[in-house]
Amino acid sequence: MPKRITIAPHLSLEELEHRYRQAKEPVERSHYQIIWLLASGRRTEDVAEITGYSRSWIYELVWGYNRIGSKTLGDGRVSNPGPAPILDDVQQANLWQALKGPAPDGGLWNGRKVADYLSELIGQPISRQQGWEYLKQMRMRLRVPRPSHSEADPDEQEAWKKKPEATSGEDSERTPKRRRRSVE
Repeated sequence: MPKRITIAPHLSLEELEHRYRQAKEPVERSHYQIIWLLASGRRTEDVAEITGYSRSWIYELVWGYNRIGSKTLGDGRVSNPGPAPILDDVQQANLWQALKGPAPDGGLWNGRKVADYLSELIGQPISRQQGWEYLKQMRMRLRVPRPSHSEADPDEQEAWKKKPEATSGEDSERTPKRRRRSVE
């Protein structure tokens, strides 16, 4: 028979139950429930069945709680603001102004060119993907002219564009007629 997991006495059994019952976040509530059930003498298999957590994850929770305390319980993602933005407001304004003009090589802006510009601006390397993300964030897009056929005649294309709109009589000839089914 495996030995039971021991829970460090950071909080009393009553305090664990109270925090479990008062928790607002679902992850925090589940974590306190797991520690409370184990501290009250339940087996790991029973706690896994009750909570739906795997045994290995229960061991991870107990490991953190025994070493650090209740700070390890709960969803740490809630209080994590994420990384600091790469560009501040002034640098974003500079990028916006640069994107309104032509690219440094005279072509069109793309992710690599934005990344190169930002690398010079902030003094640290920026990936092509991050350059593309900033390009999309600024509501810019890669504007590439439509391909033209190599054998196309420009005069004929202009004549096609200047054709008058089809009149209603011509249009009606092109649209298929509706056929009615006879009821027999």
